[in-house]
Amino acid sequence: MPRWRTDDLYAGLNDPRLTADLAELRARVAALETTFDELGVRKGGSVATPEAVERVLGGLNEVGALVSRLRGFIAAFVTTDSRDSLAQERMGDLTTLSLPLGPLRSRLTAWLGEGDVEALLAASDVAREHEHLIRRSVEYARHQMSPQEEDLAARLRPSGAGGWAKLHGNVTSQPTGEYRGQKLPVTALRALATDPDEGVRKGAFDAELVVWQDAEVVLAAAMNGVKGEEGTLAARRGFPDTVAPSLLTHGIDRETLEAMQGAVVRSLPDFRRYFAAKARALGKGKLDWWDLFAPVGRSETEWTYGTGPRFVEAQFRSYSGKLGDFAARAFREDWIDAGPREGKRGGAFCMSWEGDASRILMNHDPSLDSVSTLAHELGHGYHNLLKSVRTPLQRETPMTLAETASIFCETIIQNAALERATGEERLYVLETQLLGHAQVVVDIHSRFLFERAVFEKRAERDLTPGELGDLMTWAQRETYGDALATLHPYMWAVKPHYYSLAYYNYPYTFGLLFGLGLYAQYVQAKVQGREADFQARYDDLLASTGLADARTLAARFGIDLHAPDFWEGSLDVIRGQIAAYEEATG
Repeated sequence: MPRWRTDDLYAGLNDPRLTADLAELRARVAALETTFDELGVRKGGSVATPEAVERVLGGLNEVGALVSRLRGFIAAFVTTDSRDSLAQERMGDLTTLSLPLGPLRSRLTAWLGEGDVEALLAASDVAREHEHLIRRSVEYARHQMSPQEEDLAARLRPSGAGGWAKLHGNVTSQPTGEYRGQKLPVTALRALATDPDEGVRKGAFDAELVVWQDAEVVLAAAMNGVKGEEGTLAARRGFPDTVAPSLLTHGIDRETLEAMQGAVVRSLPDFRRYFAAKARALGKGKLDWWDLFAPVGRSETEWTYGTGPRFVEAQFRSYSGKLGDFAARAFREDWIDAGPREGKRGGAFCMSWEGDASRILMNHDPSLDSVSTLAHELGHGYHNLLKSVRTPLQRETPMTLAETASIFCETIIQNAALERATGEERLYVLETQLLGHAQVVVDIHSRFLFERAVFEKRAERDLTPGELGDLMTWAQRETYGDALATLHPYMWAVKPHYYSLAYYNYPYTFGLLFGLGLYAQYVQAKVQGREADFQARYDDLLASTGLADARTLAARFGIDLHAPDFWEGSLDVIRGQIAAYEEATG
């Protein structure tokens, strides 16, 4: 399978140009620190004049562009082979050189939070272009610790929570498990969850659990380290709970989260009907965990990696030539590292590269679900393309909105597959859709419940691996109900999301339901002959995700994120799929 191209940036990790750019980063960061000191950018410092703000934001944008380029290139090696010692060294260099940027952003937040925002916006074009960042800084400033504490927290992050997250990534990318007499990477074991043979699925599941049990002490230490730091800082900054800072980070308010989560809880009995129907289709009374990704139905299409890109490009073109051309370019220019291998991170992600380009990591297996993942990550790439006209600071997008384009593109692919399918193929496509929706609604809600409980208990003391497993299975029972006979006590070790941003879970649910709501508007616009108008407004929304909060952007499409009816409407689309699935499975 193809691997992504990296030599368009640097010839390799030993390229003298890479070394020169790391040295350039050091100089630019030092110059920026001098600028901050000269202009009094700190709490209780000089007045934030238009001229000063323009110098500061301009400097941050310049440094941000260079950091993005360097981080993307080095991450391309670290994430595909965690055993690459030179790549790890270069990432360590980058982390150290960019370390002062955290304290500088804290100083900027405090400085802007004390200023006359309205006067500043009225007097400066650059300030108005970064209005969302400035207003968010005012919100963040209300929850800052003392300047000395913020500086220390930012400088300790790479060796604290950041170090624990790095450890988790490295540890989980390297282990192998014993399966039928051979050693398989844990990513390959997890990929066997889609095998039609239950004996294969169960054997891989059992082997996977042994892998996580062997690593549980290290990974529990990482979990305790990350959540301990985040919980301590949330309390010290005066937040009412650990969810509150995540709302600022993810760009929504509590009313939006509660409206969405309420709709999710009300949908859980419907998803349990899907699980029950799947169990019947597999000839079982109840599903076991190793059945969640089991294929149902039969596809006559061979979803090889060669088939996937052709299908994705064709369906993207059915939406717009611009989206189709984008996909063709991504394949032509080798943006994608497609196949699983030892040392490579599991899962999939998209990262910005240079200019309007991206790079996509995935672990392809021959299924429609994997092709949907390809479309999902290309959606992120399309989003990056549209944001490329913005400054680095304007591109900063909360996860809630970062998932919009990816879900939209995934929906295009899955709906196209469903439209052309009949019989067993139709059941296969419905299964693929619902499997993904169940992960993003049901499983992710279990992750939210788990993480909230971990924060509460971690405030008292470190949690043992056994306690983390108990909390994980408790959360799974709360969401899956009695639909599963077997649970997965080590999902806390599997998912990297717990080890990075706090509550790196519910934004996916937001993205799915918001994306489905937007797609429904596209279908209506297409029927009315207004699809070009929708496409223009949709592209503008994606280009603006760093310029306004989610509720403001949603209002452009007549969507009220506080209204339960909006979330119920998106979930009704899924309920319709569940009903069709039940009918198809008899």
